Amino acid sequence: MEASTDFCLLMTSVDSEAAAQALAGGMVEAGLAACVQLFPMTSFYVWKGESRREAEYLLLVKTRTDLATAAGDFIRAHHPYELPELLQLPVTGGSAAYLQWLRAGTAGGVVAPPAGTQE
Repeated sequence: MEASTDFCLLMTSVDSEAAAQALAGGMVEAGLAACVQLFPMTSFYVWKGESRREAEYLLLVKTRTDLATAAGDFIRAHHPYELPELLQLPVTGGSAAYLQWLRAGTAGGVVAPPAGTQE
């Protein structure tokens, strides 16, 4: 494992698979993320004084720390919610080959994952 503070994981959630795919695809195409993973889930929360239970899609956005602000701006500009969830989690290390791929994937161009690996 290689130690690094160059990368982070952003989290957000949206109300539909279509919105999740549009947001994920837009970030990858813009070079703001090397990969975005989508997960269906159920969220329980309070919004404007009302308890809610909603089906949502969680997006895990893998990016460089120096792109986090731009990626967050992209999320806010294209997000369907009045107050989008936007959390940034630091990545403190990882596989050297994967981190190299992540760096290349956010450098402005489509890069295949390292040979013998799967995203």
